[in-house]
Amino acid sequence: MKQTIAFTLNGEAVSCDVDVRQSLIEVLRDEFEMTGVKEGCSVGECGACTVIIDGQTMESCLYMAVWANGKNITTIEGVAAEDGHLDNVQQAFVDAGAVQCGYCTPGMVLSSEQLLADNPNPTRDEIRRGLSGNMCRCTGYQKIVDAVELAAKNGGVKTDNRNKIPFHVAN
Repeated sequence: MKQTIAFTLNGEAVSCDVDVRQSLIEVLRDEFEMTGVKEGCSVGECGACTVIIDGQTMESCLYMAVWANGKNITTIEGVAAEDGHLDNVQQAFVDAGAVQCGYCTPGMVLSSEQLLADNPNPTRDEIRRGLSGNMCRCTGYQKIVDAVELAAKNGGVKTDNRNKIPFHVAN
């Protein structure tokens, strides 16, 4: 059975017909070519498929596409500035050496973006908890935690070049 859904993807209104059994990751990758959303485990354990939906990180492999109707969704493709420059969090990952094979990086960056939007000055323990839904088999996490700490120190989540992204910022 097919259903038409409409939602905001990286600041742009989109719509498509989906099979009611499709996961959001399938629609994002197949219909909208958002290949930064990775499928690692298909059971919500690894975090490679992390997206931000209405200010909450979510594993898109577990999220049904029909549930996206009316939502604001951000993928890694929606994070960089429109001129292609890396945003503060992405740059911190590069500067801290937190990128190795890169498979987990999009999910890690999105979880970090939302963590810093909700908590601009997290402790190292809060960073670890905030990234606990994301697995990395290469880095050992130390450099990833360092990257989030560096991003916070360098101003956290910038809103000036990212007004198209529907982050929820906690009060």
